[in-house]
Amino acid sequence: MAARVTLRRSAPPGETASRTGDGEGRYTRPKLAVALTQVCTAAGLDSRGARLLRFVNNGVFLLREQPVVVRIVLAPSFSYRAERVVETARWLARHEVPAVRLLEDVEQPVRVGEHLATLWHAVPDAGREPTAADLGELLRQVHELPLPPGLPDWQPMAEIRRRLRDAEVLDPGDREFLERRCAEVERRLTELTFPLPRSAVHGDAHLGNLIGGPHGPVLCDLDSLCAGPPEWDLTPMAVGRCRLGHPPERYEQLAGAYGFDITTWSGFEVLRELRELKITVSVLPILRSNPVLSEELHHRLSSMRRGDRETQWSPYQ
Repeated sequence: MAARVTLRRSAPPGETASRTGDGEGRYTRPKLAVALTQVCTAAGLDSRGARLLRFVNNGVFLLREQPVVVRIVLAPSFSYRAERVVETARWLARHEVPAVRLLEDVEQPVRVGEHLATLWHAVPDAGREPTAADLGELLRQVHELPLPPGLPDWQPMAEIRRRLRDAEVLDPGDREFLERRCAEVERRLTELTFPLPRSAVHGDAHLGNLIGGPHGPVLCDLDSLCAGPPEWDLTPMAVGRCRLGHPPERYEQLAGAYGFDITTWSGFEVLRELRELKITVSVLPILRSNPVLSEELHHRLSSMRRGDRETQWSPYQ
C-alpha cells in the first residue's frame, strides 16, 4: 500500500497529528519533520507549514509555500525504489502518460544524510472525481507501451520479505505464520500461466493512486512500476471489492474499460492471496513509529489465520 501523491484523500489539517503516534521507531513524527526540513533546505524549498498527507510506506508531505509534494522513504531497504521511480517517472513523461511529474532542476532522488526523498509537482485537485473506468483506460495505456530497457522485473515476494526483515515490531508467532504464507503463495505463483502478454505494470493500481487533475485523471505512486503480468494491475480493485467492501460497480467499471475480467481467470485466487499478503505486511517497517496501525494489522492476521475470506478489512490510516 504505497503512499499517494494526492490531495483529495489526505487527512484534514490536525487529524494526522492525532493519529500517527510517536514511538521509538526510525521515523517518529518529530523525526520525520526534521527530515523534511533537511530535505527541503537541500532542495531550496520552504518546509514551514507543510502538511503530512501519508505516514505508511513513505512520509508524504504537501508543502504550503510551494506546490510541491515531498515523499521521504521510511524503510532503508526500500531506498532502491526512490532511484527506480525517478527513471520510471521520466519514462512515463516521455510517452506523455498522464501521471505525476518530478520537480525539475533538482537532482533526484534527494539525499541528505540518512534521508532519501523524491520531489513532485503537486497536482491541483480541481478536476472531476476519477472513476474506475478512468483507471482501466490509463492502465491499458501503460500496458500497451513498449517495454523500456532496464525496467525491473516484477518480484512481489522479494518486496514482501523485505518488509518482514524491516519489521520494527513483530511477534515471533506472527512472523512464522507470515513466512509460511509467503512460501505457500510463492509456490502457487510459479504454477500460474498468465493469459495476458507481459508489459509494464503500475504495481499498485487502485483509485487512491489516481488524482482528478484539472486536465483529467493522472496516475500517482509510481514506486512499484515494473515489467510483469498486467493481471497484477487488475487485482487491487478486485480485492477491494472482495475484502475492503468497495462497491461492486467499481471493479465492473474497471474490467469493462480495460476489457478483461480477472475474477473469471482461474489464477485470480492466487493473485488475491498475494495482494492481501502485500497490503497486510506493508506497515511492518513502521509499526513502532506509527503504532495506531497495529490494531488493523492484527485484525487482518487473525482473519488470514482462520482462512476467513469474508471478514472485511479497513484501510491503514
